[in-house]
Amino acid sequence: MPANARAVFPFSAIVGQDEMKLALLAAAVDPTIGGVLVFGDRGTGKSTALRGLAALLPPMRVVVGCRYGCDPDNEDALCSECRERAATGALKSRLAPVPVVDMPLGVTEDRVVGALDLERALAHGERAFEPGLLARANRGFLYIDEVNLLEDHLVDLLIDVAASGENLVERDGLSVRHPARFVLVGSGNPEEGELRPQLLDRFGLSVEVKTPTELDQRVEVIKRRDEFERDKVAFTARWKRQDDQLRRRIVAGRKRLSSIQTPQSVLETAARLCMLLGTDGLRAELTLIRAARSLASFEQAGKVDVVHLRRVAASSLRHRLRRDPLDESGSTARVERALTETFGP
Repeated sequence: MPANARAVFPFSAIVGQDEMKLALLAAAVDPTIGGVLVFGDRGTGKSTALRGLAALLPPMRVVVGCRYGCDPDNEDALCSECRERAATGALKSRLAPVPVVDMPLGVTEDRVVGALDLERALAHGERAFEPGLLARANRGFLYIDEVNLLEDHLVDLLIDVAASGENLVERDGLSVRHPARFVLVGSGNPEEGELRPQLLDRFGLSVEVKTPTELDQRVEVIKRRDEFERDKVAFTARWKRQDDQLRRRIVAGRKRLSSIQTPQSVLETAARLCMLLGTDGLRAELTLIRAARSLASFEQAGKVDVVHLRRVAASSLRHRLRRDPLDESGSTARVERALTETFGP
């Protein structure tokens, strides 16, 4: 570990929370799934899992000098500055870590989308753009804690950017458009308020985390965290082999993803399950299939099986159910009943 690198708790060392870890790994293999929403108790490793995942991902290649971390191998996603560099043959690249950007509550819109660079404007009389959090998060992760408490105007902004993959800023005489493709990860406590349906629908997967109730598991969490705090370097080294294995599986899963077959029977089962649950639109089926395919690719399967479908069904569908005033059970219980009816016990 470099001397100036910030120590991150290893992803492989996280105890329990299997559904959350599975959802994050699926999103790492296939970012088009749409992001991960994590609801549950405080202190259950939500941000720890995200930072651990980002730390074990392989470095990404970026254009040297680009403020948005553009991919030099993807001409369609280059910003205007990188297009000019490419046209003159001045496009150089380097390796950079996958960014994880925190979006705190109370943040201003200018801080999120970017604004006029006041320092250059006052010092040199130039109108220049100062990128915001969305620019920094491009090709990485944008993490929002207490996402259910986010202000409405920022929710609307995120919905637009998540749908288009671009951030458009028009203010102070500036008009700037730049790529903003990121995996949106939100966390929160459902007791503190619900998430707006429009933003909720933008998350591909939704998982529930709970405080461990088994004594052995709680003790193991305490032991590992204490060991990490006392000697971060040694603890990280102890889990390096497991993290390296995960990294290789993610890289291989990304390469294999396009070749994974999805049989007609699996498509029909996914559609039947969504019809049984009464989900709106077809985004539920698409997300369910993408998540199952990502899992199959990560586990080196040649095709998607109903087993993959079942393992990601709850996280793909629980946040897409209509409210049923005659059914007081939670969305997870409703999904489990539908899974039992579709697949058997």
